[in-house]
Amino acid sequence: YTTSWGLTIVFVAALLTVPETRGEKRRPGVDVDGALLSAIAFGALVFAVIEGPDLGWWTPKEELTVFGWGWSTDAPISIVPLALAVAVVALGLFVAWERHRETVRRSALLDLGLFSFSTFSWGNVTAAMVAVGEFAIIFVLPLYLINALGLDVMGAGLVLAAMAAGAFLSDAAARHLAARFGAPGTVLIGLGLEVAGVVALALLLGPDTSGWLVAVPLVVYGLGLGLASAQLTDMVLQDIPVQISGQGAATQSTVRQIGSALGTAFAGATLSIALAATLPAALDDAGLTGSAAGSLAAATRDSAGTTIPQLRAQGELGPLGEHTGTAVDALTAGFADATRWALLIAAVFLVLGFIGALRLRRASGNP
Repeated sequence: YTTSWGLTIVFVAALLTVPETRGEKRRPGVDVDGALLSAIAFGALVFAVIEGPDLGWWTPKEELTVFGWGWSTDAPISIVPLALAVAVVALGLFVAWERHRETVRRSALLDLGLFSFSTFSWGNVTAAMVAVGEFAIIFVLPLYLINALGLDVMGAGLVLAAMAAGAFLSDAAARHLAARFGAPGTVLIGLGLEVAGVVALALLLGPDTSGWLVAVPLVVYGLGLGLASAQLTDMVLQDIPVQISGQGAATQSTVRQIGSALGTAFAGATLSIALAATLPAALDDAGLTGSAAGSLAAATRDSAGTTIPQLRAQGELGPLGEHTGTAVDALTAGFADATRWALLIAAVFLVLGFIGALRLRRASGNP
């Protein structure tokens, strides 16, 4: 109730005190076709990335059934490359349609003229890459903390809160750094800290790593996140005219949301692919082989690791008997290795964001 009353007070205060502003004169029509094309493009892309490891990137591995319609494993190719083709075609049609809407002076979902500003273009590329990396981390770390390390939800939350602590600590320093190095320099410092934190975390991960040890590089990562995020938003919009700044901000927000969806998709795909390699290898190293070990590895992969705490809880009373402890240790080691690979992929996207920030710095007139 307190939160509801607080939001109500803020809403009423905003109505009474915040002046209404409007952009350029609104054009007629609603860009329904543009919305549908963008939804098809990005929906097909996310579907392909998420389902690729299971359905097969080229040759069908599993049958897909949707509302009674199926894609058989006997098909000549998997549905995944077709989904990627649909995404590319729909995205191309979306760009062409938005240009047509601009030509006929009708309202468009996206003003492509915004990308004529190099700071806006490079800023959005940077924001997208950073969002992919950030949400990849947020996706895989809780699975590792809960399933591999055996932390409860509260314990995992406390470890992940280290990111928020780092961001909080960097909030006050951001203004001083921006005053000294400028917004572009502050973004680069922040992204550098993010990359350093993720790489250090990937190197530290193991089957028995302490949760508090995991929190240390997360603080470094959070420091970078706090430095880069706000300054990057300002840089993206710095050259956008006031009358179209609303669409510029909305476009940037959309780019971040697309990046977050792709980040989750890439992280899930990377983790799944890595688990397919690390789990059987870990079980084999522990002396657990045969069809039973293969089924155990497959179950752990399909459940994103939840099989591990289930086995841990069953102990020797489970179906594996006295081999349960050995299997849990092996699966935990394999899951830690797979998580490391997912984090390194996230670091790659953050590095791409750092490169984009370098181009953004040059575009903004800073050497």
